[in-house]
Amino acid sequence: MALIQVLQGDITTVATDAIVNAANPTLLGGGGVDGAIHRAAGPALLAACRPLHGCAVGEAKITAGFQLPAKFVVHTPGPIWQGGTHQELTLLANSYRNSLNLAAANGCQTIAFPSISTGVYHFPVALAAAIALQTLQDTAATTASTIRVIQMICFDAQTKAVYTAALQALTA
Repeated sequence: MALIQVLQGDITTVATDAIVNAANPTLLGGGGVDGAIHRAAGPALLAACRPLHGCAVGEAKITAGFQLPAKFVVHTPGPIWQGGTHQELTLLANSYRNSLNLAAANGCQTIAFPSISTGVYHFPVALAAAIALQTLQDTAATTASTIRVIQMICFDAQTKAVYTAALQALTA
């Protein structure tokens, strides 16, 4: 069973086998986590993303980490919150599941995730945390069996508190 940790920090500084990029569907960089990862990885990341021709919401694609401490970057576009009536919950779960499975398929044992879709995409953080942690726990126990450590890297203390409470509820 994979160990799930909730930490506060900067995902671009995490030394895991893979980090997950909350990408936009073009995979060509953007704001928030996506922009920070592209800046930290250097221009080679953008060059590696161009031939991938984007990525559908909920799916995942992988590149090298380049100048990041992580060996790989798993790119996944999360859903934009539209009130919960446009398959947002399913698409968010798919982003976590597909990212974890892709990392495992590439031999990763450790992976770090940001809080996907909760920034400029406005997914409610408490709902996103519950979906993320349940999906990661279930996926790690079944298809992503090579994964040993999953880190949720929260940018601020408020997000960390929400994820910590969700993890405690899940393991209670």
